[in-house]
Amino acid sequence: MTLAETPTDPPVPLRHNRDFHMLWGGAGLVVLGGRTTAFAYPLTVLWTTGSARTAGLVGFALLLPYLLIQLPGGAVVDRCDRRRLMLLCATGSALVAAGVAAALLSGAVWLPHLLASAFAEGCLLTLYQLAERAAVPAVVTPEQLPSALVRNEARTRAASVLGQPVGSGLAGVAAGLPFVFASVAHAASLGFLARARGPFQEVSEVPRRTIASEVREGLRWLWGQHFLRAVIAAIAVTNVLFQGLNLSVMAAMKGDGRSALSIGLVTMLSGAGGLVGSLSAGRWMRRCTLRTLVVGGLVAWTALMVPVAGLHQPVVLGALFAASGYVGGVFNVVAGVLLTGTAPSHMQGRANSVVILVSSGAMATGPLIAGNLLEAVGSARTILIFSVVMGITALLTALSPGVRAGAALPVPKE
Repeated sequence: MTLAETPTDPPVPLRHNRDFHMLWGGAGLVVLGGRTTAFAYPLTVLWTTGSARTAGLVGFALLLPYLLIQLPGGAVVDRCDRRRLMLLCATGSALVAAGVAAALLSGAVWLPHLLASAFAEGCLLTLYQLAERAAVPAVVTPEQLPSALVRNEARTRAASVLGQPVGSGLAGVAAGLPFVFASVAHAASLGFLARARGPFQEVSEVPRRTIASEVREGLRWLWGQHFLRAVIAAIAVTNVLFQGLNLSVMAAMKGDGRSALSIGLVTMLSGAGGLVGSLSAGRWMRRCTLRTLVVGGLVAWTALMVPVAGLHQPVVLGALFAASGYVGGVFNVVAGVLLTGTAPSHMQGRANSVVILVSSGAMATGPLIAGNLLEAVGSARTILIFSVVMGITALLTALSPGVRAGAALPVPKE
């Protein structure tokens, strides 16, 4: 039983669930602020210093916490008051963004300050996202969980679509404005969390141990989930492939003389497709089994990736990327329902941290692999190689004993 239920009263419908909406709205503002600064950090450094290497260094500092603190962060989320932790992280993010804004607006661009700020923001946002994901199952009923995750995925996709133009547009006016916007968004999220009434976790009777032992417990539990383990492995491979595909398409379009605006259009259409896909995920989960959705998504990605090798027109590529994003939106909701519906309440933080760690670590290798392949065989052959690997991933996932035993997902309810 979750905190959204009592033994005598019927559960509150999701559309009237105050705590879920406060959690959803607050996290939406935090995600939007984070997406804005994620784009603004390297753009601002590149614009003010002219050094692509320095811009990449700041971007690396922002992403490094996703690799360093995921596992201990998951244990912290499981043992701390999640609502209080989110309030502290949102407050810290607002202060960090405000500090960067003040420095940039005064003309004081100091690289060590930007590196430290980017790293601190990455740490705070990582902890916030882990706590928010772990809190969702505690504020909704198990039957409402799929619908709740559909809304969360749609929110994240919408923030991703909006964050890039907001960051670039404000940076074009003044370098510090994206960080002013982010600081205000983080501060506004505090109002949503402050209005939530209930706690964001169940009271656990599991005795506390060291963080290291709790991390190991989470890893052992996840390793024993055969279906989930196979899905996470597939996600890791596809993240590598799509990061490499993005770089390959950029190289191909640049070689054809296309503008940076055309590349941005393709990326934006991918995000828009993901938004639509996340909103329609509930319909797919009502009609298909878990195994069908996972394997079908991988097969669809393979079919959509192959023509990218020979088609470089922005409109055609945009359509293909939008379709791939649609599949990704559905896939992410399915994976979220599987993870949060399987993991015990006291282990939600650690379960999510492992999945994000695998995904983040995999994504970091994609551009590196693609860069070497592009130098060796060119963009068209690189994309075809990625297509073959995607097809093999689909086949191996379909043949996996854990995936073959997959059961149907619960029907989303309001």
